[in-house]
Amino acid sequence: MELFKVIRNRRSIRKYKTDPISDRDLKKILEAARLAPSWANTQCWRFIIIVDPQVKNELADTLPLRNRGADAIRTAPVTIAACAEVNKAGFFDGVASTDKGDWFMFDVGIAMEHIALAAQSLGLGTLHIGNFDALKAETVLNVPDGYRIVEIMPVGYPDESPAARPRKAMNEIVFYDKFGRTVNPQ
Repeated sequence: MELFKVIRNRRSIRKYKTDPISDRDLKKILEAARLAPSWANTQCWRFIIIVDPQVKNELADTLPLRNRGADAIRTAPVTIAACAEVNKAGFFDGVASTDKGDWFMFDVGIAMEHIALAAQSLGLGTLHIGNFDALKAETVLNVPDGYRIVEIMPVGYPDESPAARPRKAMNEIVFYDKFGRTVNPQ
């Protein structure tokens, strides 16, 4: 599938069929994450592939009751928990290199969007989930000290076709030379 078509058609999927994902397709989407760029090539991410229904239920229970992603975790055939090694990305000789501090959220976010786009290209749906009790999820998944869970992503064949959500106009998000300048000086 052509890249811009993949980007244009990607949606947040909250309802999944129970059909399994082939090992081949799962490896493809994980390879897309492995190839993502990261701060100084630190590759701080680690991915936990969850297929056990009991573990998926425990993980879903770490979401607030109002988060519709819990049912997606329970029904999707695969859920990926993205973890990050802390104090690695954005650091040089153990010191934060910028005023942004630890870049693990940025690096993991890139890798997870690689997964979302690769999954879309294979006819699979995904959902970025960030609103959950991370400490509880880390306990459920046995995440060791020095790592943090950043995101949870159900992956599977969509059982819904949500419409595209409205996007802001370019002149609301793109500026030229200085913030707020919407006219291209060229």
